[in-house]
Amino acid sequence: QVQLLESGGGLVQAGGSLRLACAASGRTASSYAWGWFRQAPGKEREFAAAIDWSGHNLYYADSVKGRFTISRDNAKNTVYLQMNGLKPEDTAIYYCAAENLGLGTRQSIRYNYWGQGTQVTVSS
Repeated sequence: QVQLLESGGGLVQAGGSLRLACAASGRTASSYAWGWFRQAPGKEREFAAAIDWSGHNLYYADSVKGRFTISRDNAKNTVYLQMNGLKPEDTAIYYCAAENLGLGTRQSIRYNYWGQGTQVTVSS
């Protein structure tokens, strides 16, 4: 079993930056793929970014491409989401997820473990 804990959310002005972190505990996640998803009020959860087990293959939603960067530190069992150029429409609860096949995917159904989420609020 893997437990995921997100951190780094908060309130930021438009144009600002935040870095989210998600730490895994319970077992090593170095062979897992990681994903970040988000859910805005009144909307369905949507894919934001993913990284495969190797860290070489990265995937981004069009809405965040060029502004967000996903990375991983296997030594720390942690994945990060650096968010720059934040916009009010980025306001959401951000969830990290781990997928044990290590492939990296945009499909939330393929992820085995989920964190509780961290709130990101971007003011205009």
